[in-house]
Amino acid sequence: MSQAVGLLDSISEFCRRAGMAESTFGRRAVNDGKFVARLRDGARITPETLEKVSAFLTSQGVAAPPAPPELLPLLRVSGLPRLDVRPPAPDGGAPSRNFRFFDNRQKYLLFVSTCSEKEVVARRVGLELAHLHPEPPAVRLFDAGMGDGTVLTRVMREMHRRYPTLPFYVVGKEISLEDARLCLDKMADRFHEHPATVLVVTNMYYTEAPWLAPRTLSAATSLVWHEVALTGATAAEFSEQIEALEPFLAKVWQARHSPKTGNPVYERPVALVIYRDDYRFLLDDIIPRQGQARADYDLVIASQPYRARVPASFKASKVIAPLVRALRPGGRLLGIHSCGRDPGMEIIRKVWPDEDPFKTSRHDVLRAVRAELGRDARHYNFNAYADQRAEFRYAMHTLPTEIGAGIGTSTLLAAWNAAIYVAQIDDERLAAELGKRRYLEATSEVLQAHGSLWFLDESYVISRKRG
Repeated sequence: MSQAVGLLDSISEFCRRAGMAESTFGRRAVNDGKFVARLRDGARITPETLEKVSAFLTSQGVAAPPAPPELLPLLRVSGLPRLDVRPPAPDGGAPSRNFRFFDNRQKYLLFVSTCSEKEVVARRVGLELAHLHPEPPAVRLFDAGMGDGTVLTRVMREMHRRYPTLPFYVVGKEISLEDARLCLDKMADRFHEHPATVLVVTNMYYTEAPWLAPRTLSAATSLVWHEVALTGATAAEFSEQIEALEPFLAKVWQARHSPKTGNPVYERPVALVIYRDDYRFLLDDIIPRQGQARADYDLVIASQPYRARVPASFKASKVIAPLVRALRPGGRLLGIHSCGRDPGMEIIRKVWPDEDPFKTSRHDVLRAVRAELGRDARHYNFNAYADQRAEFRYAMHTLPTEIGAGIGTSTLLAAWNAAIYVAQIDDERLAAELGKRRYLEATSEVLQAHGSLWFLDESYVISRKRG
């Protein structure tokens, strides 16, 4: 196997050639039948585990893969031999096309637990509810990237406050098994407070998920459509039944990396439909049927749905335009992405002076969407708004006395993690900085200059005309 083949690809290729199930590989290599599934979800892999996997592959007559770049942050820099890392790309250090920043679970989980973006985004989404004009039989919401479910859960709470008696039809898209689990874990309370809820979780693409319909024949024939009617009347009972879905999710919610783009793609499309059994009669017209689901959403949440560095034309054609076409008359799409011009970018440019990840503004995205829609654009309103309304900021959580003359290492590392996460810096370039103190010094300088760390997001709205 070539040096470029990653650990997961090495395991998948070995299992294919040997006719071995990935669960069997996990049990035989590291005594963990879910090892490969967890690896796909972005779980940590320690040097010891990598050594066991390499030893097993070698014992089977297969060349073990090199230590993957994503392993570098888990190792102490000093006192270790240099790990084999791919050279920079020919274009002067641009990230590899196989790099998927948002699949790095450690950075993601640290970011969401130390920064307030999820909470602030949920409040921004809540403002859009005042502009909706829902029609029977339900308020229809689509979340184009559930993540861990923090935003969706908070939005559903606000929806209940505004529409306490209306049924909800909520669809969330998420490719990551771990995020799907985290989101579902938060939903028991939603079913208890607002029982007239139909929740659908899917791993389909942006061009498929709003309609719950795969576009290719092969994907359509392999579609996993699973309905769960929750019984009981308490959040505890609902939580137990949702938790019992984990073996099912682990089996069907599989993803792999596209050899063409490096992006994660599903092995099989899945639609998981959940509702309360005692409300089945009331929700009969809302519960989607396989092959008959419709879009027609009142609100689409598109918060950080694309990588910052991809061209505006890609963002429009592959993400935003398909979601816009899923709106009902009067429906609204709220788009949110990072825009820089904040202390986080100051940290990044102290280390990489020429770094510019936010090349496309909301205005660029809206122009590209308008062009992608062509003649259909006349049916929509495109609202970029003034900066004062479109932009909002969120901050890293710190204690009042935490940032002073001497800042603790844990605070510096959390701030550094937030800055590189938002700027989407690839692991290859990060590895080159780990053995230096410059990144900690840069972080400390910016925190002391501003007294805090905050970031700017910008938003835009595309609404479908009612007439």
